[in-house]
Formats: sequence, C-alpha cells, structure tokens
Amino acid sequence: MMFHNVIVRKPSKTLMEGITSAPELGKPDYELAVKQHDAYIAALKKCGVEVTELEPLEEFPDSCFVEDAAVVTRKCAIITNPGAASRNKEPEYIVDTIRKFYADDQIEYIKAPGTLEGGDVMMVGDHFYVGRSARTNEEGIRQFIEILEKYGLTGSEVTLKEVLHLKTGVNYLENNTFLVSGEFVDKDEFKDAKKIVIPEDEAYAANCIWVNGTVIVPEGYPKVAAAVKSAGYKVITTDTSEYRKIDGGLSCLSLRF
Repeated sequence: MMFHNVIVRKPSKTLMEGITSAPELGKPDYELAVKQHDAYIAALKKCGVEVTELEPLEEFPDSCFVEDAAVVTRKCAIITNPGAASRNKEPEYIVDTIRKFYADDQIEYIKAPGTLEGGDVMMVGDHFYVGRSARTNEEGIRQFIEILEKYGLTGSEVTLKEVLHLKTGVNYLENNTFLVSGEFVDKDEFKDAKKIVIPEDEAYAANCIWVNGTVIVPEGYPKVAAAVKSAGYKVITTDTSEYRKIDGGLSCLSLRF
C-alpha cells in the first residue's frame, strides 16, 4: 500500500522531561530536537506524502511521539489508551485531527482497563501484530483485535521480553521483509519472513520506516543503512539522537496512512 498522509506533532519545550530508560544518554537538547524534527518532516515529504504538523503540547513531554496516540488503518482509526500514566490523556488531543481523515463511524477507541500504545502495533498489509508490553495489556489487545475484525482486518499478539515497544525491535518494510533485532531474530511469528538482521551494536536502528518504497533510517548506523540499500531500497538518513534520549525513534514520531 502507498501512504498519502502523515501526522506529526512538534516537540514541546518540556521534551527534556520525557520518559527515559537510558538516563545515561543525557537530557534532550530542545533546539536540536526541533531541527531534527524539521529534517524528519523534510525526509517524509521526499517520499511523496502530505504532512499535517500539529502544535506542541507543553503539558505532555512525550507528545511528539504521536504514533502512540492512535493506530490508523485503511478502514478505520483506533484511538489508543496509553499505558504510561503521564501520557494517558494525549489521545484526546489527536481526535479532532483524525476526524479530518475519517468519519466518526470509522473512529474507534480502546477503553480502560485496556491499555494500548501505537508503538506496540505493526501493520503488515491487513494484519496487525500487537506487542504485549508494559504499556499494552491483554485487555487492550483483546479490544484492538475485536475492532480490527469488525472491519475485516486481523491481529495477533506478540509477547515481548526485552524491549519497550514491539517496533523497538522489529519493523516491516514490504513484500514479507522485516528488520529484526535481538529477541525477534528467532521469534516463531516471523519464522517465514525475509529478515534483515540488525547487528547488536546498531540495534536502535531496527526502528526504520518504509514510506512509498523509500526507507528512512536513523543517521549514524551505517551497517543498517548498507543492509537496507543491499535489499534494493532507496535510503534517506535523518538524525534522531535527541529523541533516542527519551526512548523514541523514527516510527514514534508520525502516523502514516
């Protein structure tokens, strides 16, 4: 499928207070994060999509990671219910924008006690893999798959042991080709996939995004960029160093549909 639209949200000045599992990387530099976000948008536009840029939400330091607030499919949009307490209200601020692209009867909601974050959802055609994580629970997955099936789509659960979100360690390109790292290299769910195995020292770069035949790769991971090029893809690199400091990557920064 081709992507036509992308939604992003500008980083807030409170970005440095975002959730992190890697405090040793230091606090994000806000000015640099803004420049990197602008470059990210430029990279997306080179892939032939229209970009809708939302204003920052200062009360939500992680809100630039707009992917976690909704899951957009070719038939419906699903507003999530993030498992991180500090992010739980973020989806309320995405609904009006989603309504510009989907009718009200195509917009669904994950409801408490279910939790689900978009970073745990990987779309492979009309099938959606859902990671069961600290942020996405069993009830959230149950609701999500029930919604998918209402629209003739399918979903399945993937258990996670080592990573924050599913797409931290596995990402789909196209034609049954996946980028895999760590625990996903030998996962049964992907045993029949064409795998581009990410070396451990560049594991962060497993989080690349395919956009209309081009793969956007985080800057500074030459082995991954070379492997993706060798698989026949055009590659654009863009720096996400400041977002890595608060557990974010390329896919986290946009909704693509």
